[in-house]
Amino acid sequence: MDQKICFVVMGFGEKTDYELGKTFDLDATFEAIIKPAVEEAGLKCVRADEILHSGIIDTEMYMMLYRADLVIADITTGNVNAVYELGVRHALRPSTTIIMKEKDGKFSFDLDHTSTFQYEHLGKDIGSREAKRASGVLKDLILAAVDDQQKVDSPVYTYLPTLKHPMLSEQEFQEKVEELEEESERLHTFLESGKAALNGSDFSSAITFYKLAAKMTQQEPSVLQKLVLATYKSEMPTKEDALNNALEVAQPLTPYQSNDPETCGLTGAIHKRLWLINGSKDDLELAITQYGRGFEIRRDYYNGENYAACLDILAEHCDDSNEIIYNRMRANKVRLAIIESLKKVIDDDEGLKERSDRKWILASLSNCYLAIGNDKEANVYEEQFLAEKLADWEEKTFDEGKIAAQEAFEKLKILNN
Repeated sequence: MDQKICFVVMGFGEKTDYELGKTFDLDATFEAIIKPAVEEAGLKCVRADEILHSGIIDTEMYMMLYRADLVIADITTGNVNAVYELGVRHALRPSTTIIMKEKDGKFSFDLDHTSTFQYEHLGKDIGSREAKRASGVLKDLILAAVDDQQKVDSPVYTYLPTLKHPMLSEQEFQEKVEELEEESERLHTFLESGKAALNGSDFSSAITFYKLAAKMTQQEPSVLQKLVLATYKSEMPTKEDALNNALEVAQPLTPYQSNDPETCGLTGAIHKRLWLINGSKDDLELAITQYGRGFEIRRDYYNGENYAACLDILAEHCDDSNEIIYNRMRANKVRLAIIESLKKVIDDDEGLKERSDRKWILASLSNCYLAIGNDKEANVYEEQFLAEKLADWEEKTFDEGKIAAQEAFEKLKILNN
């Protein structure tokens, strides 16, 4: 092949590092750092999405790991597929392999002796300045690796210097590269179309695209989560049916055992809405459990705000005065914790501008301040939220939270008096 191939092995979508209590959008890493660096270095960039292979290392994958002129392995969050594929590459080729990870992440095993490129990730996004810096540094590493293929970077060949790496023909290699590119592009189209439909409140279309992506990826969690959201937001054929259908879609995520904040938040939302329809205390308790777990794992503000709202609802339906006081105080404490956490984000003005969840940070701050009686701060953040580009369902969601926050403060006033 005339153009050299860079094969990228890494996770897909949003993945949580539970030791750090932080979720990383690995697609942002690929789009903002890796792909630009590879293409500027003059190589064809082919990504080995873990979901395209459903965890199965097949002939195509082995061929790419061996034949690629360069392999970049992002092992952020200790992704087991990426780490295994890195090991295969190290066994097959003595050189032209680059390891990278987010700076705060720990190695899943001892790779301290191996050179690793590190970058900073905000969680949902890569900041523009960091993306430019990291992409530039990675480009230099790529050029150096390709130019000096005699430099050994595999620990296997470092410790076994007399070992000879295998030799294979290039038969079918170009065809496999093209197949993988087409497969990846088709998946990308489904996901981007689903995202656009969801943002435009076209839930029916979003469901169609995410179902196609879920089928293609063997129900990868990050895709299923988007399908769950689109399903319950559709309210089709009825609100209750949509919620129950969404619960069925969520079953492969094992939601009641999961520690994934996104899964917890989605199922918490479903049970909260079912409670509003049926008034079943079981649904309310499940909503509290799911939101509470999502909040405690990493102080996730979305889960936290809803956790507090459900505690207020529980207090409203308690007969025991001590239970009422206890749940009101729990809710208030959660909101204060959210404010403390999000104020740190707000104070980092440059970092806030880079975050894709900026609008929801503003919304949560507004409603939490409103619930504790600080109308001045609540109004400031409400104005900033409304100034964002909002879908109809996003504004509706905010309004629902605002009403709940107002009611929470009124009840808190009564309690304090």
